[in-house]
Amino acid sequence: MTPAGAPRGAAATLPQLTLGGAPRLGGGTYLFSEPQPHIRRLVDLSRMGWEPPTRHPDGSLEIAATCTIARLSRFAASYEAPAAPLFEQCCRAFLASFKIWNMATVGGNLCNGLPAGPMISLTAALDGRVLLRAQDGSLRRTRVADFVTGAGRKDLAEGELLRSVTLPARSLVCRTAFRQVSLYGLGRSGALVIGTLDPVDGSLALTLTAATVRPFRLWFPLPPDAGALRDTVDNAVAAHDWFDDLHGLPAWRRHMALRLAEEIRRELTQEAGR
Repeated sequence: MTPAGAPRGAAATLPQLTLGGAPRLGGGTYLFSEPQPHIRRLVDLSRMGWEPPTRHPDGSLEIAATCTIARLSRFAASYEAPAAPLFEQCCRAFLASFKIWNMATVGGNLCNGLPAGPMISLTAALDGRVLLRAQDGSLRRTRVADFVTGAGRKDLAEGELLRSVTLPARSLVCRTAFRQVSLYGLGRSGALVIGTLDPVDGSLALTLTAATVRPFRLWFPLPPDAGALRDTVDNAVAAHDWFDDLHGLPAWRRHMALRLAEEIRRELTQEAGR
């Protein structure tokens, strides 16, 4: 697992992070959840001292890959932004005990690339960009919606590390709506849909996760009607993009994603007086 990378301006730490190609340990909640007989040593990133959430002068928010879910939840409780409630909603979407909350990291959740990863849902919905660092120190950024390319797959080159994810100021002032459904009361998310309404230009974005093998963020310059929304989802998400496992069949996931998306469309457009 490679949930994080060397901080900017800390070149002295980079060699020890890349030495021998050892897996990078963020929280370890996935790494230690099943046997890993091929692993002989780990590089622990939890003591790097990276500031978990950092507010920048332009209003954006940068979240270190090593930020734990518990730390993000505590930050969101006092974070004064219209989109702040979404942080806690996504933190609560974890199928996890308090022990996992205090160890699991934002970067680890992103790098696992699992469809039900709620940090993927949160950061993709808020149009987040991940900062990636290669072994030679070069940096690149890419949208979260493009970083996760499939179930358990991500756009991460050999030896590359995820350092942080940045949420733009424009997204943080959006009105948000959240819907989640599972087959069981305390089961893994079968469909998770997030809507954001931009107060500046009135645009609407809907992000589908958990029901799909990767995040789909659909942007509308103006809120669509119910028919246009349904057509857009069906045109964007191919039949093979609906996830299939014991937590839900593709047909059920599609049905629920469409239903939740319509609920969100109504909620956000009614509140906006449209």
